[in-house]
Amino acid sequence: MQGWEAIRAEVLRRIRAREWPPGGLIPGEEALSEEFGVARATVNRALTALAEAGVIERKKRAGTRVAELPVRRARLDIPVIRLDVLARGLAYRFDLLADRMAPAPVPVTARLGLPEGAPMRYLETLHLAGGRPYVLESRWLNPAVLPEPAPDFARESVNEWLVMHVSLVSGDIAFTAEPASAREAEVLGVAPGTALLVAERTTQGTDAPVTFVRLAHAPGHRVQMAF
Repeated sequence: MQGWEAIRAEVLRRIRAREWPPGGLIPGEEALSEEFGVARATVNRALTALAEAGVIERKKRAGTRVAELPVRRARLDIPVIRLDVLARGLAYRFDLLADRMAPAPVPVTARLGLPEGAPMRYLETLHLAGGRPYVLESRWLNPAVLPEPAPDFARESVNEWLVMHVSLVSGDIAFTAEPASAREAEVLGVAPGTALLVAERTTQGTDAPVTFVRLAHAPGHRVQMAF
């Protein structure tokens, strides 16, 4: 069985076939990882997706049960890139390529609703999967959302820190196919002009705009969503 998507599909098949009836407990992550021959993180990713879709209910110390009355939710969560890579069965690491304060470009401040030329923290992070470039993350971060002292983004990626520590209330995301810029080609190890899947996202917090990020994915990347 390959990947968390396949695990999710099999769990869903068993639920629909009433092998695991509404309200019934399903096997734990350890048992499922042994059955399917995959890492526990892969099973966790699959069950998390089903829980977010309202198909199952997960509670600490109470196990995982099939929802009595499944609900349908339309929601797009911000993924932790490290967990996405690990769920694919690949080793993960990241390199922080740039970290500086600078006046943000007008298109960035306009989208975030900040004053023109507002100083923001610019971070460029290369995420690697199995030792190969996976995603180039170019991010403008509002320093107002950071604590004192600020996190060390060379030790924990800014992507993961934001997901874990900052409450996000709204945002927007756009996917496009774009030719690799000279910088993206250099970092991702592809020819300039190579078609890349690019995601641009803005997020707003409870008290202030949080970030604008551009994610340039290496060729062959696939986005799959559960709904």
